[in-house]
Amino acid sequence: MLHTINAQRSIAYFSMEIGLSEKIRTYSGGLGVLAGDTIRSAADLRVPMVAVTLLHRQGYFRQILGADGSQREEPVEWPVEDLLEEMPDRSFVVIEGRTIYLRPWRYKLKGIGGFTVPVYFLDSDLPDNSEWDRTLTHYLYGGDNHYRLCQEVILGIGGVRMLRKMGYGKIRTFHMNEGHAALLTLALLDESAERAGRWILIEEDLETVQKRCVFTTHTPVPAGHDKFPLDLVRRVIGDRKDFFALNGVLYEGNVLNMTYLALNLSRYINGVARKHGEVSRMMFAGYSIEAITNGVHAATWMSEPFQKLLNRYIPLWKQDNFSLRHALSIPKQEIWDAHMKAKKRLLDFVNMKTGARLDENIFTIGFARRAAAYKRGDLLFEDIDRLKRVSAEAGKIQIIYAGKAHPRDQEGKNLIKRIFQAKQNLKDDIDVVYLEDYDMALGAMITAGVDIWLNTPESPMEASGTSGMKASLNGVPSLSILDGWWIEGHIEGLTGWSVGDISVEKEGGNDRNGDAASLYDKLEHVIIPLFYRERKRFIETMLFSIAINGSFFNTQRMMMQYVLNAYLTD
Repeated sequence: MLHTINAQRSIAYFSMEIGLSEKIRTYSGGLGVLAGDTIRSAADLRVPMVAVTLLHRQGYFRQILGADGSQREEPVEWPVEDLLEEMPDRSFVVIEGRTIYLRPWRYKLKGIGGFTVPVYFLDSDLPDNSEWDRTLTHYLYGGDNHYRLCQEVILGIGGVRMLRKMGYGKIRTFHMNEGHAALLTLALLDESAERAGRWILIEEDLETVQKRCVFTTHTPVPAGHDKFPLDLVRRVIGDRKDFFALNGVLYEGNVLNMTYLALNLSRYINGVARKHGEVSRMMFAGYSIEAITNGVHAATWMSEPFQKLLNRYIPLWKQDNFSLRHALSIPKQEIWDAHMKAKKRLLDFVNMKTGARLDENIFTIGFARRAAAYKRGDLLFEDIDRLKRVSAEAGKIQIIYAGKAHPRDQEGKNLIKRIFQAKQNLKDDIDVVYLEDYDMALGAMITAGVDIWLNTPESPMEASGTSGMKASLNGVPSLSILDGWWIEGHIEGLTGWSVGDISVEKEGGNDRNGDAASLYDKLEHVIIPLFYRERKRFIETMLFSIAINGSFFNTQRMMMQYVLNAYLTD
C-alpha cells in the first residue's frame, strides 16, 4: 500500500537544508526556511510532492555572543527519534570506492486540508559505515570542499536512489533548490543509460534528463555557487570519463560547477525575484532564466493575535491567501490592538532575556538577518550623532537585532562586533539589543513585534529576501533598499518606504553614505513623525502591508506559479 501511494507522487524537491521547525535544527537561514514554506504550501494545495534533504544531527550551531559581540559556536544536537520516523528502507552511494549505506527518516507535513507531503532526511550514521562516513550527514555546510562534495553526492545521487528504493518510480519533475543537489542529474543520467541497455552515458541521455529537471538559483553572491576541482571529483565519485565528456558537465574543462551543471541539465530555470532573474541572466549569459518571486507561508508566520483577527473578518484566508486583500476593511483600532499584543510579547521576551527595559510605547526598529557583510546590518549606525538627533528630536527609538554569522565568515563576525560597539556608544541615548541564537521561533516573534522592518543590503546582492514578507503579514511595513522582493512590494508611503533610489546608478558600487543619509531622512522626517503624531495614517500603512504584500508575497501564490510554469511543462 505504501509503495502504491508513493508511486502517485510526481514531483521531488531536493534541498540541502529544510526548515520545518525550530526544534528540527536542519536549516541555517533563508534557503532552508523558504524550502520549508514551499513544502507547506505544496501540502496545502495538494501538490503531489516528496522532499529530500540531509539529516544534520549536529544542527546549525548554537550561537553564543560575548560582551563585545564576539561569536562562539557550539554544536546543538536535537532529538531525532522524537521528531522524525525512521523508515526501514536502506540505500547506498559509492564515495572514494567505499560503499556508504543510507537510511531515511520521515517527517509528514500535513496541509490545511489533511494532505501530507513526506520529507525524507538522509542519514549516513549507520554501524555499517566507517566512523568518518557516519559523520557525512551530521553538519550543515560543515567541513571543507571534500566533505561538502561527499554530502552533495549523498543528497543528489543518494536521494534519487532512496526514492526509487521506497517506490517513488513515477517522478516527472526533480526540483533542485540551489545547486547543492545537482548531482541528482548523474543518477538520472545513469538511469537513462540503464534503460537503454548501456553502461556508459551518451549525449542523448542529456536530453532525457533535461526534460525532467527544474532548477532554482538563489544567490548572486559568488560564494553561494559550489565549485569542485576535477581531481577532487574524480577521487570522490570515480573517474567517470563518460560523465565528464558530456556537453555542459564540466566548467572550463576542469571544474565541476554545481550551478552550471544544474543550468545545463534543467528544462526550466528561475531566479527568486524579478530583479534577481535579470541579475542571473547577466551572470549566466546564454541561459533562459525566468523569475518566480519568493513568498512565505502565511499561516506559519502570522502572529496569533493577527490570526485570530483575520479568522473573524476573513475566515478563509488560510485557504485563499489572496483574500488577505480584504484586510483593508478591518477597523484600524483592531489592527493596532493586534499589533500591540504581538509587540508586548516580543518586548517581554527581550527584556526577560537581556535585562533591557524596552518600552512598548517607543518606536521599535527590527533587523534580523544572517550576519553577512553585504547585508550591511550596521548601516543604521553610519552616523551615530545623526541617529542620536533623530531619536531626540523626531521621536524616541529602540532597536532589536538578531542574526548568526557563518562560522568561517570573519567579516560577518566583525559586523556583529561593530553593532555591539554602536550599542555601547548609544547606551545613554538609544536602547539597542542583539538577541543571540537566531532561529525560526525568534524570527517569527521579531517580524511580528517590531514597528518597522529594516533591510539595508548592497544592491543587487539581495536575491529576494523573505523576512520583510513575514513582517508584512503582521502589518509591519518595511524600510528597505530597493533590491530583491522590495522592488516589487514597495509602494512609497503605502506599503513602506525605500532607502536610496533605485534609478541612481552609482559608479563603483553602492553609495554607503548616501544610503545612510536617506535612511536617516526617512526616519526623521517621515516615518517617526507618522508613528507618533499621525497614528491613523501609520495604521493605514500597516493595513496596506497586509492587503497588498501579504496577499501576494506568500508561498501559496509562489507554489501555484511553480506548478503552472515549471512542473506542468515538458
